[in-house]
Amino acid sequence: MTPTPTATLVARDWAEIQERMLVPLYEAVYDRLEVGPGTRLLGLDCGAGLALLLAAGRGAAATGVEADPARRALARERLLEVVAVPPVPPARPYDVLLAFSPGPGDLAAALPVVRRGGAVVLAGWGPAERCTVPSVLGGGPVVRDLDAVAEAAGLVPDGSGRVFCPFGYADVDSAVRGLLSTGLYPVAGTGPGAGTGAAADPALAEKELAEALHPYERADGAVWLPNILRYVIARVA
Repeated sequence: MTPTPTATLVARDWAEIQERMLVPLYEAVYDRLEVGPGTRLLGLDCGAGLALLLAAGRGAAATGVEADPARRALARERLLEVVAVPPVPPARPYDVLLAFSPGPGDLAAALPVVRRGGAVVLAGWGPAERCTVPSVLGGGPVVRDLDAVAEAAGLVPDGSGRVFCPFGYADVDSAVRGLLSTGLYPVAGTGPGAGTGAAADPALAEKELAEALHPYERADGAVWLPNILRYVIARVA
């Protein structure tokens, strides 16, 4: 499938503006799990593959799964191994599964390729009072019960952590483009352009987001949105 021009632009906004905002999360998880040479890592919904690049930089063998063809194409431009659906069980199973925000079906499909005792990492927004972005997107934080997700998947809890993960942008335009590239705004928005309205009228979505961001604009025009993200590590039984 060939990505549409619009999908490609959104994917590039993700790769060039938004994806780096999650680096503190990736690094904290990799430090915790001591990801390095000999580690085999699989990333679900890996986007343009920055998490894979960071793992590879530590010496790990990293593979990604990304359903969106535009983001998958950008990841492959970075010479990463990224496929559209979870791979069949390899001869040597994966040691780490990054499943920061998977659907239940995606997680279930990927677990068979992780070795017994392998780590599965889930992540989401932290405490509501410590997260700015969800409120900017038009509603309170959608806080997933990560421990319940792990339990429902039959995983064994093995710790958790919190990471300061601020979203910082050079200006309002960059912030709008970056946040829209997450795909969260049409879901989370509560204003006149929320839901199908925001998705159907990009100009209205951009206008609403720009207005919501003004309270977070600094004197130099930069936008600063502090957040705390929480991650959970669980093990395959």
